Amino acid sequence: MTRVIKSKNLVNTRLAANYGGWMYCENCNENIGYLCYSTYDRLELKYKCNCGSDGSILLDFEDSRIGKNCNKELVIIKNRFCCPKDNEPLITILDKKVASYEMKITCQSCESVYKKVK
Repeated sequence: MTRVIKSKNLVNTRLAANYGGWMYCENCNENIGYLCYSTYDRLELKYKCNCGSDGSILLDFEDSRIGKNCNKELVIIKNRFCCPKDNEPLITILDKKVASYEMKITCQSCESVYKKVK
């Protein structure tokens, strides 16, 4: 099922597809991670690429629900950040490619909002 995007704001960043897939820094064209298409409901990501460029992503959908803040840590399975409730992969951030990041991501199935800072 294709989702209808409500907000899409990419700064110094491009996605391989409309609302998911590989994420790239537009300044150096390096791959900074992977956003899973069907498991997230909202993403806010701010990062500093190793090339020095600041980038950000804001994505949500017409049918997105307001998530519930969650203090649990995302589970890492095969370098993917996954929801700890069902182990569904949400996003991969390639630590070797970014100097720092702040992320808030909402799981579509459990509506939990997870935060991660590096």
